[in-house]
Amino acid sequence: MGNDFDFFVGTWTSRQRRLRSVLSGSTEWYEFEGFSVCWSVLDGAGNIDEVRFPSQGFGGVTMRLYDAARDEWSLYWANSRTGLSLPPVVGRFDSGVGVFTAEEDYEGRPITVRFTWSDITASSCRWEQAFSVDKGATWEPNWVAEFTRSQS
Repeated sequence: MGNDFDFFVGTWTSRQRRLRSVLSGSTEWYEFEGFSVCWSVLDGAGNIDEVRFPSQGFGGVTMRLYDAARDEWSLYWANSRTGLSLPPVVGRFDSGVGVFTAEEDYEGRPITVRFTWSDITASSCRWEQAFSVDKGATWEPNWVAEFTRSQS
């Protein structure tokens, strides 16, 4: 539905966890804070959020666009270190969980990337990025964000 991401409109703080070494068998994670602002565009058929990671020295922007004919969202991510990541991850929400995937190249390896939005309430939500090297048979989560709505 064209307003699936309305829950994220507003201001958020987040606890970010990233796997220190991706697709290497690593189990070592590191944590940092994030600060996000999200606003709706196109009467809810899209939104944009900007996130800052002050301790990491970079930030990013996500643009989400809904295609009503296909009943799916396309999520575009860009960050201040590496620019625009293409192709977008594409998918939809089902029973309150949004799953979005794309085929990409990661350091010379073909992978499937998956974004999952879950645990959505009025004041919190969870986002996870995972990679698969076997077309989705197995997944390695490598970035998790736990969001809390800001009171300001």
